[in-house]
Amino acid sequence: MHLKSQDILFLLKLVSIKGNDWSFNRLAIDLGMSPSEVHAASKRAIKAKLASKAEGQIRPIIRNLVEFLVFGIQYVFVPERSGLNRGMPTAHAAEPLISHFMSNNEPPPVWPDPEGEVRGESFSPLYKSAPYAAKSDFELYQLLALVDAIRGGQAREREIAKKELKIRLENYG
Repeated sequence: MHLKSQDILFLLKLVSIKGNDWSFNRLAIDLGMSPSEVHAASKRAIKAKLASKAEGQIRPIIRNLVEFLVFGIQYVFVPERSGLNRGMPTAHAAEPLISHFMSNNEPPPVWPDPEGEVRGESFSPLYKSAPYAAKSDFELYQLLALVDAIRGGQAREREIAKKELKIRLENYG
């Protein structure tokens, strides 16, 4: 079994909906994935001990998820960077981190998106449909931006993102 990036997207979506009822079909629509992809992500997350199933409900195991995101994700899902592109800001260029950093002359990291309003350095999203999912769920967008800061940020950006992510995840449920 190999953990996939969409598994993390699935888990972050569960965090963003805060324990509310959901279905595989609903999450598939929200995440821009097929229901079978979402179901497979849930199975892998449970097997990796990042989620548990009890009473028919799948819930993230927050302690394990925090540990993986803080200490492991930057080594497993390394972002690809490329030239300038239009897109959605991420990492330190998006909420909640943007207020922690002064603007410099460097182009901000962005998920490539032809409808994007910011020009910056292309930064590959955690999963191809993450920008789509983030457009309709601001909480998920913030979680993904924090994860991106950990995946590809400088030391100071990573440390602030880790602290902020821990706070948000520990407030789950």
